[in-house]
Amino acid sequence: MSDQERLVRFTLLGQDFTFYTGSSEEEMKEILDLVKEMSENDVSGVSGTLPASRVAVMACLNMASKFMRMKHDFEDYRLETEVRIKGLNMQLETLFLLSKDKS
Repeated sequence: MSDQERLVRFTLLGQDFTFYTGSSEEEMKEILDLVKEMSENDVSGVSGTLPASRVAVMACLNMASKFMRMKHDFEDYRLETEVRIKGLNMQLETLFLLSKDKS
């Protein structure tokens, strides 16, 4: 455990959890809010009482799905940006060569 790690305690689905983290207070709040939202509110419309382990698995699958979607979107964005940068570089080279020829 590093000097910057601190103890975090929270309750999820009626169970208490405790762990050490080096994450900032703001980051932990965002993480725990997301986990609570996905575990307690966003269980894909399932009604009734589900075991906490099932809810946790469903929340994990939901988060993994969103993560993969974002990962693919980022990869698409990265490839599109790479193509744009190459195109801009080619335009700059052409302009440079044209201006050099005029000199």
